[in-house]
Amino acid sequence: MPDILILVPKLTNRLRYVMQFVMGEQLGLHHELTTNKDEFGQFQGAKMVYGDVPVADAMFLKNSSLLFERDILSQELKPFIYDGVLALFPVYHRQSFLPFDMFAASFFLISRYEEYLPFVRDIHGRFEASSGILQQSGNLDKPVVDYWIRKLSIILTERFSGLRVKRNRYTYIPTYDIDAAWAFRHKGVFRTTGAYLKDLIAGNWAEIKLRTEVLRDKKPDPFDTFGLQLSLQKEFGLRPAYFILFADYDVNDKNISVRNPSFQNLIRMLGDYADVGIHPSYNSFMNKPRLKLEIERLSRVLNRPVTMSRQHFLRMNLPSAYHNLIDVDITDDFTMGYASEPGFRAGVAQSFQFYDLDNDISTGLRIHPFQLMDGTLCDYLKLQPEQAAQKAIELIRRVKEVDGTFISLWHNESLSDTKRWLGWLRVYQEILKEALP
Repeated sequence: MPDILILVPKLTNRLRYVMQFVMGEQLGLHHELTTNKDEFGQFQGAKMVYGDVPVADAMFLKNSSLLFERDILSQELKPFIYDGVLALFPVYHRQSFLPFDMFAASFFLISRYEEYLPFVRDIHGRFEASSGILQQSGNLDKPVVDYWIRKLSIILTERFSGLRVKRNRYTYIPTYDIDAAWAFRHKGVFRTTGAYLKDLIAGNWAEIKLRTEVLRDKKPDPFDTFGLQLSLQKEFGLRPAYFILFADYDVNDKNISVRNPSFQNLIRMLGDYADVGIHPSYNSFMNKPRLKLEIERLSRVLNRPVTMSRQHFLRMNLPSAYHNLIDVDITDDFTMGYASEPGFRAGVAQSFQFYDLDNDISTGLRIHPFQLMDGTLCDYLKLQPEQAAQKAIELIRRVKEVDGTFISLWHNESLSDTKRWLGWLRVYQEILKEALP
């Protein structure tokens, strides 16, 4: 017998997906959907109507049309504030226990519906935060879907005293993108000579001196912060995830050669104490053969399958980019976030299955949204370290408030505490302290 029976006008894949996420994954309820009014009327347990009209005295939520459509259409979101929180898809019925369709609103955000509609791409072909309803309404820094689910949980337990609703546990996953493992070492003769010439023409004598001292083993490479990372993870008892750019050299793909033994040894070392995934190159975007090659190369170095990814430059084009990941056996992707703004791109601080709107099906690819990136705070928002730490702490507290998963995106060079990253090591240390469960 289900914990709760839900009467609906008809069964669709969209409806099944969002009910499984909200009622199943997040609230831990064994639920069943039915279109049979007689079965619904005879059921003796907790029950709810999600439809056009109420049935007897059953709990009732007025629906909008989104979950019962098949096409991808422009939607009238009509954002407003309810109980201090953003609401979308308002509904109008005096017996509805909410004045908005929270299931349609949740689906709209976690399916990334708006990214299938026409929008203006940035120079890297990305959907920008400013194009999304959450940024436009001033709510990108809030996990609104989690707030809605928390509200539903309260309503259900007040209505049905015997209903036991699951509460998630807050977790933290520190993640790193390794775009350039070293600043000066292991670059090869041609790249090193070219860098010297460039600095010579620019009169950058300090950089020439530093490069020479590093190459002569008189100073550590500033990007080589891996020992520091390891000590921080041990100190705080965390297991990080690394995403390795393992591609042929190009203007936007400047890591160490994939054939370099020191680079390969570094990757193996990281794999001993962390989860390691692929950081698909700029040039592999929408190029499945190249993506497959990069994954195969990394897998051979690690001597195990590679099933995690995060796109370089956070390039993502729905649904094609995810189709490619699925085709090369990636099961978990960590790209869901913006380069230009911190916050909750999908409105949620939980992982979720990718819903393929084009084919109208739920897939096996799990999406792990991140909330905060070092480059966002420093390069896009131009924050000072103290301001950046405060912004991070605010986001962490909001994730903790909803028992979500906080995911930070950092780079090895931003822990160097030199040049433009001077003072940012302390920011990261403050994040680690605040982010602990």
